[in-house]
Amino acid sequence: MQTMDATSSALLEILKYTIPALVVLLAAFLIVNRFLISQTQRQQLKVFQESQDITLRLRLQAYERLTILVERISPRQLMPRFYSSDMTVLDLRTALTFGILGEFEHNLSQQIYVSKNVWETVKGVKEQEISMVNQVAEKMDPSAPAKELYTKIMDYVLSADGQTPTDVALTIINDEVKKVMAYGSY
Repeated sequence: MQTMDATSSALLEILKYTIPALVVLLAAFLIVNRFLISQTQRQQLKVFQESQDITLRLRLQAYERLTILVERISPRQLMPRFYSSDMTVLDLRTALTFGILGEFEHNLSQQIYVSKNVWETVKGVKEQEISMVNQVAEKMDPSAPAKELYTKIMDYVLSADGQTPTDVALTIINDEVKKVMAYGSY
């Protein structure tokens, strides 16, 4: 009986120290676990915010590049860059078409950063500008001096009623940029 009392007493002594130690250990584990989860969530949020900032910068750069593209393929900007007095109508027509296509192809990757609407608008402007050049040039003698095509295209552009394809595209791009700036993504 004495052995049993001694054993019980020893067991109670061990439990007196072990149970509080286990409670403290459990509490410490829970506190550290919550702290680590909280820190992990803060890190994830920070990484997410940084990636959002990077994505926003990339998107804004894409809008800038597409704005430049649309401006560069407008006849008023395009004609002086490609016209030469020794060219024929066919030469200028070819140069303008390849110039538009080259500008467009140089900016193909920008489509991943902008909405489908903006990209389709930019593609539409490209097609309209090429079509306009071809329509005006088809009515002319291919071997005539390029000055005649230059004049006809500029007259066509200046006499066009309403907004030009360039104006429409720039408005759509600007509207979307405002939404992106206001809401962060669109």
